[in-house]
Amino acid sequence: MDKFSQVWDEIIVQNFTELYDTPLKIVALVIDLIIVGFIAYYAFTRMRNTRVWQLLKGIVVLVVITFLSGAFNLNILHSILSSVMTYGVFLLIVVFQPELRRMLEELGSRGRFKKILGIENDQDGKKKENIYRIAIAAEELSKIKTGALMVIEREIKIPDIIATGIPIGSEISPQLLCNIFVPNTPLHDGAVVISNSKIAAAACMLPLSDDKDISKDLGTRHRAALGISKESDAIVVVVSEETGKISIAKDGTLIADVKDDVLKKILIKNLIIEPNLKAEQEKEQKAKQDLEAKQAAKEVKRLERENRKLEKAKQKAEEKVQQAEEKAQNAIEQLEKNTK
Repeated sequence: MDKFSQVWDEIIVQNFTELYDTPLKIVALVIDLIIVGFIAYYAFTRMRNTRVWQLLKGIVVLVVITFLSGAFNLNILHSILSSVMTYGVFLLIVVFQPELRRMLEELGSRGRFKKILGIENDQDGKKKENIYRIAIAAEELSKIKTGALMVIEREIKIPDIIATGIPIGSEISPQLLCNIFVPNTPLHDGAVVISNSKIAAAACMLPLSDDKDISKDLGTRHRAALGISKESDAIVVVVSEETGKISIAKDGTLIADVKDDVLKKILIKNLIIEPNLKAEQEKEQKAKQDLEAKQAAKEVKRLERENRKLEKAKQKAEEKVQQAEEKAQNAIEQLEKNTK
């Protein structure tokens, strides 16, 4: 217990005395605690439900026992545990090298680091990556002449269409998209709906276009693509099972036989460039409306001030008229007295 008291006096009491004497150190302590808490929270969330977590609990117990053995002067036990902890660190690094490397890679990656700090991810970059993945899948399916129907949801939501299929909720990947449309598999018949940068559902049923001007050469997939593109603002990528040609349906119009680079350009234009341009225009319009509202508010305040000034001037004028009338009345009364 003497050693414990010595540690308490030398470390705890001394540090609190320094904090009391130097208030600026309190700020540094708060920042220090925030950083340590952040690191601990991140490590906890990454290691939870892994084999590292089970070992970590054992390490905590070992650290507590080591501290207590030193505090109660259990010298032999303390010496053994201290040696184990000293060389155990290197053993842990070797044993859990894959997990530690993965954690450091995720911490250092740009997207993950932004996510940890609460900074919004580069949405345009993510959208472009997903567009390339969709284009790769379409190209691969085109090469092997496997029919495919991929609906990319935009501003107009289509939950009723998603509800007709099998929920997926997966990240977009060319491998998964290609696997979904493999013939004679449970999900190949129907459309894949991509919503919020995820594969929302597969085997979805789409409304068929009843336009009589559609070419007779177009099959059910192309009619379904035109149907959903008329009822919503979705972009639909179609791969023909007969010819392997890639087509795009947008606003009830079909762009047939699209090459890989053209497919990417069309998707980037409709999913990134045009929405960003629209957002900028809406932002400018809102800023203009805010400016006009501020100017209108200023004008209203100015008119109110002018109105108050006019009211005061009117009131003063009425008071002067009243005073003049009173003076005239007094003068008349005085004149009448003098006449009598």
